[in-house]
Amino acid sequence: MDDKRRLILDQALALVDERGLAAMSMRAVAERVGLTSMALYPYVGGKDALLDGLVDLLNLELGDDVESEGGPDWRHRLRALGRAVRGLAARHPGAFPLLLTRPAAAPSTSWLTAALRAILHDAGVADAQVPRMARLILSFLLGYATGEVTGATRAPEESDEFETDLSDLVRLVEVTVRVA
Repeated sequence: MDDKRRLILDQALALVDERGLAAMSMRAVAERVGLTSMALYPYVGGKDALLDGLVDLLNLELGDDVESEGGPDWRHRLRALGRAVRGLAARHPGAFPLLLTRPAAAPSTSWLTAALRAILHDAGVADAQVPRMARLILSFLLGYATGEVTGATRAPEESDEFETDLSDLVRLVEVTVRVA
């Protein structure tokens, strides 16, 4: 990603963090980077492409988080992935829903899906079971994080339930491998 595009996406994400997704427009982002709206188009395309760029940026952040905490053991990487999703939602509550709603976040193109599938392969989950297990785990991770962001579940500091749930997911994968 070139420097100018990254600056624009970083500023768009900061704008969404500060004022919400509804406040993000090409004009508002252009003002933050000192350009005209039209000057953004060569770097990020239109608004839809800008939103897809935010998904790319969120995926990069997830990857960095998992890489910094992950390790060679699939169990550790699965927990790191779960914590990364939750942390991303807490840091970017306005932008986080883009991972659920943008076409760029479709299962076939999502970094998150690919990372989880790799973890499941490393765990020894049969190839035929990987898509189903990935959907189940992604539904939990994205749902839990969304619940926290929207206030539907307790705030992170009020509960250690999430870590228990991650341990349950690890056990689920272990059982799936043993049964297969």
